[in-house]
Amino acid sequence: MNHREAPDIDYIDHTVLITTDLSAASARFAALGFTLSPASPHHLAERPGGPLMPTCTANRCAYFGRSFIELLGIVDPAAPDPWGVHHLRRTYHGLLMTLGSRDIRTTAARLHAAGLASTGIRALERQVDTLDGLRTVRADSIRVDPAHTPGGALQATQQLTPEHVHQPRYLDHPNGAVGLHSVLLVVPDDELDEHEERHARILDADVWIDGARRVLPLREGRVEIIPHSSLDEVLPGHALPGLPLLAAHTVAVRDLGHARKLVEGNQIATRSTPDGFYVPADDACGVPLAFTRAGTTG
Repeated sequence: MNHREAPDIDYIDHTVLITTDLSAASARFAALGFTLSPASPHHLAERPGGPLMPTCTANRCAYFGRSFIELLGIVDPAAPDPWGVHHLRRTYHGLLMTLGSRDIRTTAARLHAAGLASTGIRALERQVDTLDGLRTVRADSIRVDPAHTPGGALQATQQLTPEHVHQPRYLDHPNGAVGLHSVLLVVPDDELDEHEERHARILDADVWIDGARRVLPLREGRVEIIPHSSLDEVLPGHALPGLPLLAAHTVAVRDLGHARKLVEGNQIATRSTPDGFYVPADDACGVPLAFTRAGTTG
C-alpha cells in the first residue's frame, strides 16, 4: 500500500495585521483578551547567512504555543522595507498569512518547480527578551508569488528557534485562546474552483467540502474558502471591501461564553456566527476576528 509523503507545509504559523500605530493595535488586542509579547524590531537578510539589515517594522504577538497572531507595525517609515510592507499595506485590505513549513528548502523547491514562488529563501532575525536574557529569534521564509494569491499575501516559514517565540509566560490569555483555528478566504462564486485548486497546490493539501466551505485541513489549523454568496452564513452582517479577500481569522478558545463576556465587557461589539461569535473589522484592527470553541472542526 502506498502512503502519501507528509506535506512540507503542515500548519498555519501565523496571521498578520499591518498597522501604522502599533500602540493602538496592541491596546485593542489587549482589550480583546490577548496577552501580547513586547515590541520586537525586525532584521532581514536576502539569503540565509547573509548580512542583516534593519527594517521599518516591529511586531507584538499573541502566541498560542504553535500558531500566533502578529501585529506588524510600521514603526520607522524611512527605514529599509525589503519585504515591501508599505506596498502590502496599500495592496491588501484583508489578512496576510504565513504557513508553517517543516522544511523550508523542500517547500521552496516545490513552489519554484510549480511556478508559485516569487523570492528565494530569506532569513529573518529579531532580538527578544527571555527569562535567560536576550535571545535571537530566527526563521527562514519564502514568499508565494502574489499573482497566485490576489486575495491576500502568503508566505511559508520555518521557525528555527520556536522556544524563543512561544515562551510560556505569553501563552496564557484572559480570553482563553489556545490557537488559530482557521483563516477564511472569500472569492467570487464563479472563481471558487480556481481558488480551491490553486491553494491546494500551494499547501499541497487535500480539500474537504463542509457545507458552503471548501476546507484545506492542515495538521494544525485550516484554510477555508467560500463563495461570496455564502458570506452571510459564515460572517452574518459583514461587508467586504473587495474580492477575493483573506477576509477573517478565527481563534479557538476554551469557553465561548467567557470570551464573549470579556470582549463585550470591554465595550466591544460582537455578532453571533454558526460556530460562536465574531468581532467586526472596525473593532479588530481592520479584519474580522472570530471565536470558536476549542475542538470545533465544523
